[in-house]
Amino acid sequence: MTIRVLLADDQAMVRSGFRLILDSQPDITVIAEAGNGPETVALAREHRPDVVLADIRMPGLDGIEVTRALAAPSSPEPQRIVIVTTFDSDEYVYGALHAGAVGFLLKDAGPALLIEAVRAAHGGDTLISPSITVRLLQQLMPPRKPTADNRGNSLSERELQIARSIATGRTNQEIAAEWFISLSTVKTHITRIQEKLGVRNRVEIAAWAWENRLVETA
Repeated sequence: MTIRVLLADDQAMVRSGFRLILDSQPDITVIAEAGNGPETVALAREHRPDVVLADIRMPGLDGIEVTRALAAPSSPEPQRIVIVTTFDSDEYVYGALHAGAVGFLLKDAGPALLIEAVRAAHGGDTLISPSITVRLLQQLMPPRKPTADNRGNSLSERELQIARSIATGRTNQEIAAEWFISLSTVKTHITRIQEKLGVRNRVEIAAWAWENRLVETA
């Protein structure tokens, strides 16, 4: 099944770059582009893409307003919106997620994470830029005594290392370089960690690691 994507950004060069990245994947195709908020809403309702990638700042309606229009829980058929922006602001992150976005990426996150976010959104999952995830977890989960969580007992030493790396904001590529393993091996480890912990994505792996103090705050 091909994942149909709508690109929404007021900069044509950004849209062109994203299109090149996404159209290079055999399971993803860009079906339309929008340069402002109202056009994004109109095209999304007309074409019903599987995933909408939207900038946070656009003329007419910003990315949060677009998300609210297309993905609010009250919508009869909520669409899957991933915000992609240069603005690393907690206000934007919380606003987008509360409006119904299923992902929040910084534009410098890199092609691999952009592709991963599209696939995650299509699969009903959530992906947030690692650096943002770490900051939010630091704010929401202050240091405390470890809880009685035995799920980690089934993780191997390497899986614990990778869970810790995810919790400190490493991407898959950075984890592969850190532990001198292949990217495919990293992905296999992450899948096994998710299965053993009973979590759905890397954000929940990071949350588990912070809750169980695999990561110490400075």
